Amino acid sequence: MNSKEAVGIKAAAYVEDGMTVGLGTGSTVYYFILELGRRVKEEGLQLVGVSTSDATTTLAEQLGIPVKTIDEVEKIDLTIDGADEISADFCGIKGGGAALLREKIVAMQSDRIIWIVDSSKMVEKLGKFPLPVEVIPYGYSHLLRLFREKGYEPHLRNVEGDPILTDNGNYIIDLALGRIDDPRALADELDHITGVVEHGLFNNLVDLVLVGDGDDVLVVEAD
Repeated sequence: MNSKEAVGIKAAAYVEDGMTVGLGTGSTVYYFILELGRRVKEEGLQLVGVSTSDATTTLAEQLGIPVKTIDEVEKIDLTIDGADEISADFCGIKGGGAALLREKIVAMQSDRIIWIVDSSKMVEKLGKFPLPVEVIPYGYSHLLRLFREKGYEPHLRNVEGDPILTDNGNYIIDLALGRIDDPRALADELDHITGVVEHGLFNNLVDLVLVGDGDDVLVVEAD
């Protein structure tokens, strides 16, 4: 069993009967959803899933997990999602899978949030992983120029030369910052740039982090 599988299975144990559960996106969350599907099938677990991406919706439905949209539920009891980096003060970078906007919308409506990662994602300071910024296509080139002028080393995420489209029909600009000393100040700056839909800084949101290291899972309470 690899660390992603171990932490995904551990995370599924936090889901209780009758919960409305936010279903994250990514390679680690994949194992969580597989285990959740097993519990639904073999244990008769009753839940409603709220998906953060089209890919997650497809997987959940294939496994027999009922899925509703964020607009069909009043609140979410628990969201379990991955992260690309988590700093020592529990700020995070998400969006490597281009689902950051829906992930943040779901997170903001959740009573409790658990992130599941392998040990390589735990860092002292954020920034080695490029920071995703979701932008509307109209005027994206001007945002690229602005980010270059700020020294943020922007790169338009693409596949074979064509910009990738998020599930919301937007583009992703990745910022190769190297090190983010003040993620809260940077989040505030990005929040006020016209054309930016959302960014991948998830600050002061997580309650618990499950860290996989081989077959072992470390449970870390956020401050």
